[in-house]
Amino acid sequence: MVSTTRTAASYRLHALSTTPPKPGLARVVDGSGASIEVEVWVLTEAAFGSFVAEIPAPVGVGELELADGSTVRGFIYEPFALEGSPDITAFGGWRAYRASLNAKDY
Repeated sequence: MVSTTRTAASYRLHALSTTPPKPGLARVVDGSGASIEVEVWVLTEAAFGSFVAEIPAPVGVGELELADGSTVRGFIYEPFALEGSPDITAFGGWRAYRASLNAKDY
């Protein structure tokens, strides 16, 4: 991992019902988005190609806008995968959401 940063304030975060559980970012244009914590990684072109070839549906790769206005390649999801999945945007990121689940175990 190179860094942890935040998206532009135009995304909603969902907890997908996959095994294992995964976060799902959805870009919104209605003003209901928030800035979500994300990790930025650097891969060679060859490694990126091999990695993308192994990504299962409904996950894909597309451009994500970061808070500083730059863009990076990141995970995107087919819309059907987000239907019925809990909206966890209020947690501000996947790690905070997962920490809240662990806190409930005590």
